Amino acid sequence: MNDSVARGSCLCGAVRFRVSLPSKWVAHCHCTYCRRAHGAPFVTWAGFPDKQFSVEPDAEQPAWYESSPGAQRAFCARCGSPMFFRSTRWPGEMHVARALFTDPLDREPSAHVFYDSHVPWLNINDNLPRKVSQATRHNRERLAANHQATPDPCESPFNERREDYG
Repeated sequence: MNDSVARGSCLCGAVRFRVSLPSKWVAHCHCTYCRRAHGAPFVTWAGFPDKQFSVEPDAEQPAWYESSPGAQRAFCARCGSPMFFRSTRWPGEMHVARALFTDPLDREPSAHVFYDSHVPWLNINDNLPRKVSQATRHNRERLAANHQATPDPCESPFNERREDYG
């Protein structure tokens, strides 16, 4: 195996892909769209520049669904595995569901994003930062400016202003 390439596939193997490392980031997303699309309490995504991602030439192409304006999710048309995400919000990036990789990646998850949308029935017991959505952050900043709220306890020094986590 070439250490600078990681491969993966859907459940049935019809859609196979490869990425060139390094990845840009890996994070757990708790947004309602990801949870509903995957039928899971959160989805772990790995982000790559588009030019580092490709579907294998002899593999089937995934089907794409516009889940919200400017955002598309890909899945295998044969087995239904949810696989990829792209959005005009993060042009030039492909987000790949971490669990689909059969090869190791170059990093572990570094944050929980959209944590303000997390399900109440799953306890998260790691020490990763918990980011909130931009809308929630904006509302909290507005309320704090009006002395109506305390600072967000989920924010941490990890905040590198990486808005594309969520």
